[in-house]
Amino acid sequence: MGQWLLGWAKKEIVLIVATLLAIVSCFIVPFDAQYATYIHWTTLAQLLSLMIVVAALQRIGVFHVIASQLLKTATTSRMVIFILVCLPFFSAMLVTNDVALVTFVPFAISVLIMADKEEWAPLVVTLMTLGANMGSMLTPIGNAHNLYLKALTGISSWDMIKIMAPYSAVAFALLALCIWIGFNGNKMKAVADENDLERSVFAPSPTTEKPDEIRIMNFGGGYTGWRTWVYLALFIVCLLGVGDIIPLWLMLAIVVVVMLFCDIRVFRTIDWGLPLTFMMFFIFIGNMKRVPEFYSLAAQFVQYDPLDVSVVTSQFISNVPATLLLSGFSHQWTELIIGTNLGGMGTLIASMASLVSYRNIVAKFPHKKGRYLAIYTGLNILFLVVLLPLAHVITSLS
Repeated sequence: MGQWLLGWAKKEIVLIVATLLAIVSCFIVPFDAQYATYIHWTTLAQLLSLMIVVAALQRIGVFHVIASQLLKTATTSRMVIFILVCLPFFSAMLVTNDVALVTFVPFAISVLIMADKEEWAPLVVTLMTLGANMGSMLTPIGNAHNLYLKALTGISSWDMIKIMAPYSAVAFALLALCIWIGFNGNKMKAVADENDLERSVFAPSPTTEKPDEIRIMNFGGGYTGWRTWVYLALFIVCLLGVGDIIPLWLMLAIVVVVMLFCDIRVFRTIDWGLPLTFMMFFIFIGNMKRVPEFYSLAAQFVQYDPLDVSVVTSQFISNVPATLLLSGFSHQWTELIIGTNLGGMGTLIASMASLVSYRNIVAKFPHKKGRYLAIYTGLNILFLVVLLPLAHVITSLS
């Protein structure tokens, strides 16, 4: 029990801190009717709906099947790595950066092991992590904090995409350049046949022909057919809700009811800590905004340079909490959007999604931990050195 609690605390450290801050703030500002206005229900409805649908798609193995099919077209080292990096870069735009990394980093590590290229793992996983963080910042549904900022500001999805498009484009060019420099065009050892890839990547262990709960491909092919189309339809419903085309209550109701019939166990796989973290920060920020001295000091700090402050703050508490905190004391939304997204680069905790990659590296290659951290930090600093000055130039001209 003690070990379980310790493991849970390590995983949910942000939720624990947010809860403590919320509790302390409740002693400063006694409970009253205004508490009901703190929670941003629009953000929570969008977040929960997307989390449920993406978890459902994960459970039927859709993303792994797409990845394995794409790898069949690659023969050279550069092409294989390019595909492995593009998978989280583009998928994160639709399913968030943490989901992209949870899905594709273990897949990539298995591919590298089968190709006898384990020494590439630190660099490849670093590039995939950068790809996920840089791809997810383009869209409102790519990052949880983007969803929140969109709902808070009322900015359209297209306008948010236009704000972040230059940075995602430059980041993609940098990723391609890193791949070109870091890998050659020689033929890569075949990544086994489809059955070996399937068993190594999808099954819990190489000796067990049993993938996660719901069967995929040869391990019960056909079982997922109709679910794929239903879940894709639900994803479209989520896009309509985020785009303000259908009411959010209708979007959430459709998603929950359909999933109750299709796969009720999906609700067990949801990271409920994320929406709870949002709620705790909402309470803390709502209370502290009612303390004149704190509000004045925080607002003055943020207004000094919201772009740089967002990036720096993200390095210490990660970009999602930084967004929730800083948005309560500044209305320079463009700078906050850019800063909190670029703030996902830098330290290992700047984006909590990056910890997914780190845990996978440590679990599979504990002796490569130091090398991974060195490569990860170096490349993140490089990307920040390029993208942050670019952000200052663009915002000064707009």
